Amino acid sequence: MFIKIAIIVILVLILASLFFGAFFLVKDESKSTRMIGSLTVRVALSVILFILLLVGYFTGAIQPHGLHP
Repeated sequence: MFIKIAIIVILVLILASLFFGAFFLVKDESKSTRMIGSLTVRVALSVILFILLLVGYFTGAIQPHGLHP
């Protein structure tokens, strides 16, 4: 259950970083590096999410399922 909650939290943080990056792209001056920082955070969170998904799959905490009619 912990891995599922952690995955949801990481997804929310990725979305927040995406919106912050878009905000910094529109509002900041050209010499600001806050957008690059936001991109770095988003990439790092995406790597963490991928690792959490792999750990959850291999430990059996999450299981894939198909959509069968």
